[in-house]
Amino acid sequence: MNRYFLLQTLFVLSLVLNSCQNKVDLIVHNATVYTLDENKGIVSAFVVDKGRFVAVGGEELLEKYAAKKVLDLQELPVFPGFIDSHCHFMSLGLSLQQVDLKGTRSFEDVINRVQDFSKGKELQAVLGRGWDQNDWEDKKLPNKAILDELYPDIPVALRRIDGHALLVNQKALDLAGIDETTEVEGGAIIKENGKLTGVLVDTPMRLINEILPDPTKQEKIEALKAAERISFENGLTTVSVAGLNKEDIYLIDSLHKVGALDIKVYAMISNTQENMDHFLTEGPLRTDKLNVRSFKIYADGALGSRGAALKKPYSDLYGHKGAFVTSKDSIEKLAYKLATTPFQMNTHAIGDAANKVVLEAYNKALVFSNDPRWRIEHSQIIDTVDIALFNRKIIPSVQPTHATSDMYWAEDRLGSERLEGAYANKALLEKSGRIALGTDFPVEEVNPFMTFFAAVARQDGELYPEGGYLPENKLKRIDALKGMTLWGAYANFEEGSKGSIEINKAADFIILDRNIMEVKESRILKARIVATLLDGNIVYSNRIN
Repeated sequence: MNRYFLLQTLFVLSLVLNSCQNKVDLIVHNATVYTLDENKGIVSAFVVDKGRFVAVGGEELLEKYAAKKVLDLQELPVFPGFIDSHCHFMSLGLSLQQVDLKGTRSFEDVINRVQDFSKGKELQAVLGRGWDQNDWEDKKLPNKAILDELYPDIPVALRRIDGHALLVNQKALDLAGIDETTEVEGGAIIKENGKLTGVLVDTPMRLINEILPDPTKQEKIEALKAAERISFENGLTTVSVAGLNKEDIYLIDSLHKVGALDIKVYAMISNTQENMDHFLTEGPLRTDKLNVRSFKIYADGALGSRGAALKKPYSDLYGHKGAFVTSKDSIEKLAYKLATTPFQMNTHAIGDAANKVVLEAYNKALVFSNDPRWRIEHSQIIDTVDIALFNRKIIPSVQPTHATSDMYWAEDRLGSERLEGAYANKALLEKSGRIALGTDFPVEEVNPFMTFFAAVARQDGELYPEGGYLPENKLKRIDALKGMTLWGAYANFEEGSKGSIEINKAADFIILDRNIMEVKESRILKARIVATLLDGNIVYSNRIN
């Protein structure tokens, strides 16, 4: 009788305990969780319900909650979902539909890939991206002559890896109305002995874009889905897209609404008159997965194509200082205009002249703004005296792998003296208090571990150079991690909803196969994503279901 009574009591007690447990969707435990919450630090467990974190702590959470799914991670590391603070999301997807010219080691290699791609196809145009003459033994810019022979009847347009130079054939030039007399402010039409080479830098490229066939809506949808898949595989849960037209923004919004696209997008609006008129009238657009409240401006071009605007001439091209894509006067007018709106101004600035102009324009326009969070995209080459112009109102948005990609030829372009203010990530962080990190894909790889490694080690994938490139600007691992998560969210005005593992924030997180905060630097690049979860749902996994 006593035994029966004891069993009955235990049964009733278990019912009471179970009824007291909160029913939730997911418990993650026995993990090494980097919350980036100053009050929590590193914990071992958290609880997710209805797409949000509802509890963060230790193993005691298993007793307080009953979950539909429980993940025992065997001490694997967990981080907030990575935020790529500067990328070209649709361009990545569209590039998969074009000739891939990355990694070519000669112009002959470029031509071979173009021929392989176009063989047997009926094309309206041949499009490609990814060549970089700095990787070739002959580092001169290419010439269109062989393209004219191979493709006399259809336009060919091959974009340089940084997107700031274009090699086209004569057919494309003819369709665009470009000849030896054409002049376009804000870039260059490259000639040799007075003859067109087919290379266009920055603004003149727009003339070619106008005559090329636009991708269809279906091609854009396929591109967005492909870019999303690659992003999830690499642990990206939010992408800050540097330049989108309104029709592409609304396409992304429509795909979100029908569940055809899930990745979260911070959209920087391309600076066209049509886009500006529309969004300044309509105001910011914000949904659970889309945030539109910034304009992307181009101050200058890129260093690799000698389009970056420098104070003094390039060391390897006599008398050439690059060019402003947007004039100083226009940058100042835009800054004053946007300072009276809810919109953020995010300006591409590579060269020291461009950075100075943008910094001065920002500081003048933001005198009466308390929390504008305006950004300088790239913040790449800065005169050491101008670094002081950064402050808590201006966020440097940088791509650490640019330093380790450019290091083989940057000194040729700049000379040793100007390198003192180049790729100065640590110095910029000290002035601004935060730094947002990204990849700039498809210019660089879609690989946040490369971002993290380049930031903390200042080395490339071959672990070169020993000790790191310009090592005084290495970031601490915790700062690099924040730059890829919490500070990236802050730069998007989203730190209240993402960027850390905290109660009430979206349950965007990633599981890694090794702890990038603890392993030897040389092993960071071996890290892999085990799973990516968005709003508590698995969107990529190579181990768990």
